[in-house]
Amino acid sequence: MSTQASTTVRMFGALHTFRRERGLEPTIEMIIPPEGRTAGNLARDLDLPLDKIEAVFVNHVVHGLDHLIQAGDRVAFVPTGIPGPHRFLLGIYGAGRQTGMKESM
Repeated sequence: MSTQASTTVRMFGALHTFRRERGLEPTIEMIIPPEGRTAGNLARDLDLPLDKIEAVFVNHVVHGLDHLIQAGDRVAFVPTGIPGPHRFLLGIYGAGRQTGMKESM
């Protein structure tokens, strides 16, 4: 029996549909290595289109794709296209601008 904590990863909106269309679950449990994994690398592992990811929630806090995911975190990828007021209220707008993730991915 493994003693490693699993990490719950969810995909919302268009990313949910993207996974479903490929016969994949939109919510999965993953094992993260002890050194962690960036959200961007995790998205690549899941074959998610990086240009369609606006932000990532980690333990209910919004971050950019450069955020380090640790074992046991709760992760949710948020697609682009979230309406303007919601982007500001949820902090999504600021997360993308802080990290410059669109330019670096």
